Amino acid sequence: MALLQILHHPDPRLRRKAAPVTRFDDALLRLIDDMFETMYAAPGTGLAANQVGLSMRLAVMDCSDARNQRVVLINPEIVSTDEQQEMDEGCLSVPDIFDKVQRYNRLHLRALDAHGEPFELCAFGLMAQCIQHEIDHLDGKLYIDYLSPLKRERIKKKLLKAAASA
Repeated sequence: MALLQILHHPDPRLRRKAAPVTRFDDALLRLIDDMFETMYAAPGTGLAANQVGLSMRLAVMDCSDARNQRVVLINPEIVSTDEQQEMDEGCLSVPDIFDKVQRYNRLHLRALDAHGEPFELCAFGLMAQCIQHEIDHLDGKLYIDYLSPLKRERIKKKLLKAAASA
């Protein structure tokens, strides 16, 4: 397994809509393992393929405290939602910055697993929030897009300044 480089805002690759996954092979399984290793090392609860520079509708997640409940979402689609509420959120691609955003507390999802098998999932709380966050990434959207333009500009300047001094 290998650690992958996580892209940071304002990298334009984070704004591209990811393409559907059509090949399910050993290379995909290795990528999924690498994404989990990268996510755990970061540390984070979710990671989308375009956060590591790959334009494919693939995300990995683990919302458990023990870090032992791996979830792979390929070509995910939210079927229904319920109960919107304000939640604290952060992102590995927007490091060290957190804010409140509106997310659905419950959702029903359809996706494919690592072997291309379809499954459905009902999620609530942190898992529902994480699913929405990762699907936003796959659609080229960041959680900061839900914030005011002034907040987004401040965040962008802060991240550019941090990158320049690194």
